[in-house]
Amino acid sequence: MTVVSSTATDPTLLLAIIIGLVTLGYFATRKMFGHDPREPPLAPSSIPIIGHLVGLSRSKFNYYVELSEQTGVPIFTMALPGQKMYVVTKPELVQIIQKQHKILAFPPIEAKFASAICGASKEAQDILAKNVNGDDGEHGLSMESYAAMRDALKPGPQLDDMNRHMIQEVAEALDTLQPAPGETKTIGLYAWLRDAITTATTRSVYGPMNPYDDKAIADAFWEFESGLMPILVGVLPSITARKPIAARTKVAKAFEAYYRAGGVEKASALAKLRYQAEVNNGVPIEDIARYEVGGSIAIMVNTAPAAFWALFLLFSHPGLVDEIRQEIDACSSCPLLLSAYQEVLRHRSMGTSVREVMEDTYLDQWLLKKGAMLQMPSRVIHQDPTLWGDDVTDYNPRRFLAENRQSRAKDVCFRAFGGGKTLCPGRHFATNEILAVVAVFIARLDMKVVGNGKWEMPTSKNTNVAAVVMEPDVDVEVEVTVRKGMEGVKWEVRLDGKGDRVFVMATEDQEAE
Repeated sequence: MTVVSSTATDPTLLLAIIIGLVTLGYFATRKMFGHDPREPPLAPSSIPIIGHLVGLSRSKFNYYVELSEQTGVPIFTMALPGQKMYVVTKPELVQIIQKQHKILAFPPIEAKFASAICGASKEAQDILAKNVNGDDGEHGLSMESYAAMRDALKPGPQLDDMNRHMIQEVAEALDTLQPAPGETKTIGLYAWLRDAITTATTRSVYGPMNPYDDKAIADAFWEFESGLMPILVGVLPSITARKPIAARTKVAKAFEAYYRAGGVEKASALAKLRYQAEVNNGVPIEDIARYEVGGSIAIMVNTAPAAFWALFLLFSHPGLVDEIRQEIDACSSCPLLLSAYQEVLRHRSMGTSVREVMEDTYLDQWLLKKGAMLQMPSRVIHQDPTLWGDDVTDYNPRRFLAENRQSRAKDVCFRAFGGGKTLCPGRHFATNEILAVVAVFIARLDMKVVGNGKWEMPTSKNTNVAAVVMEPDVDVEVEVTVRKGMEGVKWEVRLDGKGDRVFVMATEDQEAE
């Protein structure tokens, strides 16, 4: 009983033990496939069989960085129980992988994870599995859903409409936050941003009948999101994932009611096109609702932490806010703000692009075997001093300024939004939203840390498995005041012009200009 009691206080260790026990049983019935000398070299493991699982559970997103430093090779093999995994550490190989999107494919993996995360029925899973990789053409739920998202989120009138709704919601949230002249308001910065951005995002996507306007549904979503790991592991879910599964069911029921009431008819093009793709492929409405809970992860999980780190890092660097205010006040193109934002994503992102090897193939000189998984952790590339310089671990807000192009890594090394065929289609909307929140906040308000006034960076050890941007383990309490000289100013925020020009956030954006 003593062992069980102490283990229960450490959920990370408990998870590693559960996985280890289950996978050891798995190997008792299946011969472990060996390592071909033509494959990428094996990464060292301190514990046989489960060593990498323990390493991942302890170091999370930094474990790949640690292994990369130990191996010093462009690609290495991690032998996991029941699954062989190749980890790519150099952008040159990433570029080759992105050109082989049929053989090194993402959709089959996404389909498996989506069904597990969303709790989809067997019928819906079978529908999603049809032509999942587009081998027979651009038809089927998987291919049509990708097309729907790309069409709805590309620069143009449909994205403009979402941006206008979003910006108005941001402005209203800041109206509510702004204290009276001479007074202060104390908030948890991350909590306030998450609430404000959740409202702005979901109303712009789902329209006036937005299910997340019900705080109980929004809270249920975050309960579900915080418990994704036990859902994905799938070990004794009635015990390990009871609460997140119940929360997922609650949100799914709200979306089912939303669809049955015709809420999507007044929603954004994104919600309409995605819903229509599912209807066209015969997905039952209960499963459309379940899949939308998973879809909410993509639009909600990473924006708030990115905005949090942007405000935190800007205010914690003396003089930086004043410089960026000069850009904002002048209504300029704000090159320093954009550079500072890109550096936030380089410094604090930890997403991993994943592929499945569909058939034996060679990547440069290395053999990749069918059925293995291929991972391209952005943090390994973003933290490589041979690419970014000796200050790679520092936050340098000027790193992405045009005049510093020659002294930094090539643009393909910036992997915050992935790349290639699976480049994040929502990058423009997310960037507009984050920059809107940060710019208007800075223009209107001042803030300082409650207590000793020191901007002490919180850890991010508990960042969720679905996140691409690190999440703070603890919130930062701040005192908010009206910016000096802006007392009594009446603010109006609007989107002018057409959205045919976009922030260049990936190599593909440069090619599209």
